[in-house]
Amino acid sequence: MTKPFVIAIDGPSASGKGVTSRRLAQMLGLLTVDTGAMYRTLAWHCLRMKVDVTDDKKVAALCRKWKTSLVVQDGQVRLLVDGYFPEKEIRTAEASAAVAHVAQVRFVRDWMKAKQRECIQFGSCVMEGRDIGSNVFPETDYKFFLDASPEVRKRRRERDGVQEDVHARDKRDSQRAHSPLMPSLGALVIDNSHQVVQETCDLMLEEINARRKANRLVPLKPVA
Repeated sequence: MTKPFVIAIDGPSASGKGVTSRRLAQMLGLLTVDTGAMYRTLAWHCLRMKVDVTDDKKVAALCRKWKTSLVVQDGQVRLLVDGYFPEKEIRTAEASAAVAHVAQVRFVRDWMKAKQRECIQFGSCVMEGRDIGSNVFPETDYKFFLDASPEVRKRRRERDGVQEDVHARDKRDSQRAHSPLMPSLGALVIDNSHQVVQETCDLMLEEINARRKANRLVPLKPVA
């Protein structure tokens, strides 16, 4: 039986992690894991429980006792709260503002790491985030760090209807005390400023198979 593996895709805001990970997973018939959605789900839960997201102790306390479960839905591994996935709620401006605080809490990051590592129980997956290759699955052979110029990333966010100071977000993520945003050891850094999603995926698959060949493993072939 083939051992499940993780393709780790990290990068800053609007670097194309989400759309690229979904497309690559679709190509290879793998599951996807959006770790950012997990943090957003906790942020949303804090808001609905009226917990001050700037109070680290209160956020950690809520994280210790919330009732969650991991399930596979539509090819994605999702974190449910009380059996519910707040798909729309976690994309609101309020949740976006709150997650910046929640994600800084040490206990939360440790809790999320443990939960994210559990995702592999469902099979091989493409996991996107900001510290997957450096912290969550540092042992994986397939690590990528996507990036694009601040101007391109700003335009991408605006096309999605989101106004975000990408410079401020980059600074906050890279200077975070716990698991700061940075390319992990052994990761292939890809600047996709002038690439379409398929070009990026093709480049990643080429790198993955080069590494599999070096380890005498069967190459991955597109299924879609």
